[in-house]
Amino acid sequence: MKFRPCIDLHDGKVKQIVGETLNEGAIVENFVSAHDSVYYAELFKKDGLTGGHVIMLGPGNEAAALAALRHYPGGLQIGGGIKADNAAYYLEQGATHAIVTSYIFRDGRLDEENLSRIVGETGKDRLVIDLSCKEKDGKWFVVTNQWKQFSDFEVNPSNIRYLEQYCDEFLVHAVDVEGKQSGIQQSLVKDLAEWVSIPTTYAGGARSIADMELFRELSGGKLDLTIGSALDIFGGALSYDEVVRYGK
Repeated sequence: MKFRPCIDLHDGKVKQIVGETLNEGAIVENFVSAHDSVYYAELFKKDGLTGGHVIMLGPGNEAAALAALRHYPGGLQIGGGIKADNAAYYLEQGATHAIVTSYIFRDGRLDEENLSRIVGETGKDRLVIDLSCKEKDGKWFVVTNQWKQFSDFEVNPSNIRYLEQYCDEFLVHAVDVEGKQSGIQQSLVKDLAEWVSIPTTYAGGARSIADMELFRELSGGKLDLTIGSALDIFGGALSYDEVVRYGK
């Protein structure tokens, strides 16, 4: 298990947002930073953190994303609006991986054609598939379009194995708890640890070192963890420095 940092961008600024509110009239912002994306890229670079992700939440974030990637080439992944015709560009600008979500989950289903297209641009070894999901009827389903639309794609062992043919990593947001500092989605963590065989990062709800310890126990150390709103660098109470030390 390692700690993976994040830089979430909205309207060109580094923010922490409750993701489910992105399409609503009143977006819930947990934090708006006075620092730009390069500040955080430098922080993560200084601390030797790799595999973190820069996420563009809507339009107007490209300049800030590119600035972070160029400042810390080889240290960050890029997601948000990624598709076949722009993925290679972001990789050329310093991203290690392109993270894809809605482009391959369209109209409530897995779009095999778009999946093949983007793999053709990035290669399997530089693609991360985002399996952000919500629970419905005791099962996990991928949600898209700012986490508002349920797809028919169930996150289960057979579908995990199928997608592992096409990507290097998974990124999984537990949508029901993401941005709410309410604790990790324990059942999802346990399921993922049993199902995946490639590097997988979980995001959602972690708020303390005790949560990190629980996460390590539930996952057997098999999954990586990202923390956003709870960190003091994003306005929370959890010490970033302590999290970095724990992750190492």
